Amino acid sequence: MKPKEYREKSVDELRVRATDLKAELFNLRFQHFTGQLENSMKIRDLKRDIARLLTIIGEKEQAAGPNPTSAE
Repeated sequence: MKPKEYREKSVDELRVRATDLKAELFNLRFQHFTGQLENSMKIRDLKRDIARLLTIIGEKEQAAGPNPTSAE
């Protein structure tokens, strides 16, 4: 998915997607360890997608301002 498509989604949707991608990354790492993964570039691409998602989540949270529930 492209960054533009990620930016159109809400933070909650992005968090769910990031969780799904992390689970998929775990499965790919497991396949790589057992020798079943044919294309190890999938791991690299998935890591970049996760980083892209986390960056966009951070941008959206920062744009929303300080968290009113935080105890400072």
